[in-house]
Amino acid sequence: MATIPKKISERIVLGIKKYQPLLTAAKSRDVGEADTVTIIKDMLSDIFGYDKYSEVTSEFAIRGTYCDLAIKFDNKLATLIEAKAIGIELKEQHVKQAVDYAANQGIDWVILTNGNFWKVYKLIFLKPIDKEVVVEIDFSQISSRVEKDVEKLYLLCKEGWQKSALGAYHTQQQALSRYFVGSILQTETVLDVIRRELRRVSPDVKIDNEEIRFVLVNEVMKRDVFEGDKAQEAAKKVNKASQRQLRTITKQKISSVRNESSASDEEPLSSGT
Repeated sequence: MATIPKKISERIVLGIKKYQPLLTAAKSRDVGEADTVTIIKDMLSDIFGYDKYSEVTSEFAIRGTYCDLAIKFDNKLATLIEAKAIGIELKEQHVKQAVDYAANQGIDWVILTNGNFWKVYKLIFLKPIDKEVVVEIDFSQISSRVEKDVEKLYLLCKEGWQKSALGAYHTQQQALSRYFVGSILQTETVLDVIRRELRRVSPDVKIDNEEIRFVLVNEVMKRDVFEGDKAQEAAKKVNKASQRQLRTITKQKISSVRNESSASDEEPLSSGT
């Protein structure tokens, strides 16, 4: 993750120290949704750096219904926030309406929070619309002294949002997902390495890549790593990256051959004696 500017890091640290006891007190009083929304708006300003008067709104209407909160820059909607009372346990059905709203507007991100817990969802524009949790934050458990906790909060900051930090974090998480790792394990390059290592251990045994792939898919890893929409999406991206690399290597070889041919043509003929 990119280095967080000192000024922003200090703001986040101060915000953690300020709002942890406030949230604890609010939960002990079991405050309702309206009061929780007030706390969330203050957090969006004091911790995450948004102007709560111009960039945070509770008056954004979609299909005639108002969402709890929305964040916008230059009048362009960035994300929707579904808020619940601080004592409510967050569940998947709580975010469904916000996801429907976001999909209708072509928005990629939705946040579900009760002030204490924050869940950031990335929309997957398939049929039907799907979603995945990218970031989860338990505000009562984070520490202002732990760098990773501060970095995770930075993902939701205005400055992080403007630098697409959340998108970059999501891409990194995808690269480490079981679906991507599963797809990469099936590439010929990796299978060649496994086959070579197996032959080194058992030099008299003949094994081909298809036999290794069969064992990986059917015996080593769970089948859901290789099946379903997420697995297919990962496989497409891995194949696309492989094809792109192959084209680059091919171009480099062609360029090298042309350069050698050109150099050969330019060599002066040696004179006879």
